[in-house]
Amino acid sequence: MHMNNAPLDGTPLAATPLTRAVLEIDEYAAGLGWDQPARLFALVDTARLREDEPELAQQLGFDEAAEEPNASPLTPVEQDELPPDNPLDEFLATIAWPDSVAGCALTVERLMLPPSAESSVPVDLDEEQLAGWVAEHPERQEVRLTVAVLRNGERDSAVRLREKDASAEVLTGADLVPGLAEALTATFEE
Repeated sequence: MHMNNAPLDGTPLAATPLTRAVLEIDEYAAGLGWDQPARLFALVDTARLREDEPELAQQLGFDEAAEEPNASPLTPVEQDELPPDNPLDEFLATIAWPDSVAGCALTVERLMLPPSAESSVPVDLDEEQLAGWVAEHPERQEVRLTVAVLRNGERDSAVRLREKDASAEVLTGADLVPGLAEALTATFEE
C-alpha cells in the first residue's frame, strides 16, 4: 500500500528541514557502502540557491519549472574530499564558510563500544592506544555518524549501525554526537 505522505525514496518523514537533510545525507552515504572516508557537506537554502545560482540549481534538479511540493528547504552540497592525513578536528578548524551557506554536515564512520563495555576501558591509554583497544574489543560496533548544524546553532544527527544497516533502524537526535556537532558549529564562528 502506498501512502501519499511517504517519500518515494524510502527516507523516513522528518520533522524539521535539518533532520531531513541529515537523513538524506545518511541515505546517500548508505548508497556508497561502508569503509568510506569522511565526507563534508555545505547546507544551502534551496530557495536562495535557485535565486542566486540558477545554473547550479538546475544541475542539482531544483529548477523552478520542476519545483516539487515536498522539495527539501535545505540542499546538501558535497565538498571536496577531506585530506586523509589530517586529523578531523584540525581540518575542521581551518574551514570558513561563505555567507550563502546556511549550515554544514559531516558523515564519518567510527568504532564505538556499547555502554556495558565502557567501564572496562583502561584509563592510562593515549588516543592511539585507545583506538587500538576499541578496534580489538569483541563488543565493538561499526557506526556511521551523520551530524549537521545550522548557523543559528540548531543541530541534528543520525547514527547507523553496520549490523543494522537499514533506514528504519537509523537513530536520530540533536545530542547523539555532541563533540562533533560542536566542532562543526565552530566552523561558523568568526
